[in-house]
Amino acid sequence: MSVVSKIMAALHNKNHAAIITSETNRFYATGFSSSAGTLFITKERSYFIIDARYYEKAVEAIRDCKVVLLEDLTEQAGFIFSAHGIRHVSVESKTMTVSELSKYIDKFPGLEFDSTSWLSDIIEKQRIIKSETEFKNIETALRITERAYNKILDKLEPGLTEKQISTLLTFYILESGADDIAFPIIAASGKNSAVPHAKPTNKAICGGEFLILDFGAVYKGYRADMTRTIAFGCVSDEMKRVYSAVLGANSDALKALRPDISGKLADNVARSTLEAWGYDKHFSHGLGHGVGIEIHEAPTLSAKSDSTLREGMVVTVEPGVYIPGEFGVRIEDMAYITSDGCICMTKTPKALMYK
Repeated sequence: MSVVSKIMAALHNKNHAAIITSETNRFYATGFSSSAGTLFITKERSYFIIDARYYEKAVEAIRDCKVVLLEDLTEQAGFIFSAHGIRHVSVESKTMTVSELSKYIDKFPGLEFDSTSWLSDIIEKQRIIKSETEFKNIETALRITERAYNKILDKLEPGLTEKQISTLLTFYILESGADDIAFPIIAASGKNSAVPHAKPTNKAICGGEFLILDFGAVYKGYRADMTRTIAFGCVSDEMKRVYSAVLGANSDALKALRPDISGKLADNVARSTLEAWGYDKHFSHGLGHGVGIEIHEAPTLSAKSDSTLREGMVVTVEPGVYIPGEFGVRIEDMAYITSDGCICMTKTPKALMYK
């Protein structure tokens, strides 16, 4: 059953409709990527209203909806509501703006607009479990990411700046077959590696430092996420010890992942390993998150998570230790939750790499 068909089935009755306006959920429902467009779903039929920039391509690509050329959105919406006897309309509470909703309410005073989380929750529950096609697209994005990493390893040397490395890695990701980079690349060395979301600077890499690379590719709208920490020259025993602790936390967390485990418990497994090494106080973020069309999706794996893992989810496992003013280490893999555990999707070795 298609995404649109599932939403149609979830509508309360034939007088109930849904409006999807967010770019991410439009793509998820139609498989068509565009910066504009409005999707109207009723029990009987669905409509994708799109402007002339995308119309012809949308007609070719979309099969589950009637593609309509945008003329006057309000008038066209009114026609749909009237043709299907719509009295109740659900909108995306998590993404539709107050001004957008106000326009609909003002134009259609006879309709009841539902701004609760009902529609957003329905879509999120579908998106959180990946289809076979979605999994393959994510897996391909990850293979591209790993190919780019292997290419840049040959180029890394002291003297290169974080910005130069980030730029090179972007090039290799695109050269390796990606549609885009999944998010702004993190290339952080030395003291900068102690900042979890550091932005690349003009700092040059020096011997005796760690370099954290956090990056990913996009393939057919789906994203990958991977982090590796690389040592340059001789690093201190303390740095090696921290790396071993983070590697142990990563390994223990992957072993713990399975259906019905909570995101909070998964996070606690990694945190407990770091505590045994004496570094838990320096683990300043959650263990991981879902990945798909967006780089950060449900579920969450953290100390505050209320998520429960289920078969078919794709999540990251990314413990880290950050010593302020000194250095940081993060190791991130992607994992697919199976019926009795998980598959670590990331194939790149995790033993400490020296350059």
